[in-house]
Amino acid sequence: MVPQDLISEVAEFVRARGGLETGCETGIEGLFAFCSERRTEFQAMIYEPVMCLVLQGAKEAHLEDRVVRYGAGKSLIVSHALPVTAGVIDASPETPYVSLALQLDLATVRSLYDEIGAAEGQARASHSMSVADGDADLFDAVARLFRLAKDPVEVQALAPLVLKEIHFRLLRAQHGGMLRQLLLHESPASRIAKAISMIREGYKAALPVSELAAAAGMSQSTFHEHFKALTSSTPLQYQKELRLMEARRLLMSGGKSVASAAYDVGYESPTQFSREYTRKFGVSPRDEKPATAAAS
Repeated sequence: MVPQDLISEVAEFVRARGGLETGCETGIEGLFAFCSERRTEFQAMIYEPVMCLVLQGAKEAHLEDRVVRYGAGKSLIVSHALPVTAGVIDASPETPYVSLALQLDLATVRSLYDEIGAAEGQARASHSMSVADGDADLFDAVARLFRLAKDPVEVQALAPLVLKEIHFRLLRAQHGGMLRQLLLHESPASRIAKAISMIREGYKAALPVSELAAAAGMSQSTFHEHFKALTSSTPLQYQKELRLMEARRLLMSGGKSVASAAYDVGYESPTQFSREYTRKFGVSPRDEKPATAAAS
């Protein structure tokens, strides 16, 4: 069971900093606190490698045809960068959605793997997003990390130790196998991670699947199979998601025409861009209004 005092502490921390619905930094690098008193609209975003511990309420993420729901007492691990559409689905003023999210430090995971990897076995990674029960030790470690934020001296002295403990516990958790696979040089998870990095770096240009497969050291058919299994999308769909999200950011920041945004992210046809943008976001790019605040 999630400690009620931790729920209250995180909720009050976010409210005091005006972070309702958008979340806020905690003062500890990589740790973010979230609180929402209502259900939110589903928004397109990139989930970077992260661990999210849900204290109360529930959230849902959509990846193409896959729906991942994570609620109170659950831990979510994302091992690869994933374009998703996500929103809070269970929240009210009386029982808000409350969570803590920690960006995964793969260097820390790698150093720990060198110590415990062989002993823990080599579970196969079936997907790059996994939900499991958050055990008492993980909740305790994350709570201790969050509470360090009250004292900068404690953050400096103790946060690195607690962060290492949290990564250790994640490696040994129900879904720790997906992290261990990511660190194995020849594993499908590691090879697909390399291809994802290539797509993110060059998403504006044409990226032949043959080149991505070659970089991953796979045949095209095997590459497609593993990419789809881990991300729920094809390489081209993944690239298109990145283009559309960046175009939306450009449009909502103001100062860009539809055609200019389309060309900036790699589209050759503004007409095709407008059609795919409308299908993705449910609104024409011409009707987008500049954002007045950043969304979480």
